[in-house]
Amino acid sequence: MKKMNTLKPGFLFVLLFATMLSAGAQTLKDVFTSSETPFFYLGIDFTKNKVINDPSATVSDIRDRQYDGINDLVLAEPKKYDLKGAFHKSTINSDLGPVSKRNTKVNTEEIKSSSTADFRRLKEDDIKSVVSSWDFGDKKGVGLLFITEAMSKTDGGAAVWVTLIDMKAKKVLMTERMEGKTGMGFGWRNYWAVPFKKIIEEIEKKKYDEWKAKYGS
Repeated sequence: MKKMNTLKPGFLFVLLFATMLSAGAQTLKDVFTSSETPFFYLGIDFTKNKVINDPSATVSDIRDRQYDGINDLVLAEPKKYDLKGAFHKSTINSDLGPVSKRNTKVNTEEIKSSSTADFRRLKEDDIKSVVSSWDFGDKKGVGLLFITEAMSKTDGGAAVWVTLIDMKAKKVLMTERMEGKTGMGFGWRNYWAVPFKKIIEEIEKKKYDEWKAKYGS
């Protein structure tokens, strides 16, 4: 009579642990089906940004002051930059420390450009490379990161990759390139903050529903 195969207790523990990890993994479906899915705003990453044909600020001022200024403005005016409304979340936590540290390490010689081709030069692999270079620390859940491709006076707006990340796995869950036009704004910071406001508004009005239909079912 053949002996029945039995699972050893150690193997059962490993199997149970793997199942729990899988169940806890963040997916796009989680993001678009529940307002309570843990959601973390990481800010605007300017490490790949090109400022095209805009002589109105020095590169050192852009890196050392203006990038932080735009990031701070988004959080300082939550009604104007309504991230919770755009992503249908009851709560969004945030920490701009890591993105500020990254932005201040940008080589000033690589900030400005006179080439209009730089407005459309990044690919999804470039975005994955940015995400893989991040240090998320002990953060878990889904992170929202705006990765800026370019700010162009020639094109009259900014190109931004809206990116959702499984922070624990350092994995891009979704990234999509969007453009926001400039508008009225006094000073460099306010002028270039307008495109981000318009992108957030477009997500709330149109893109969220498109993404939910695509990823939430």
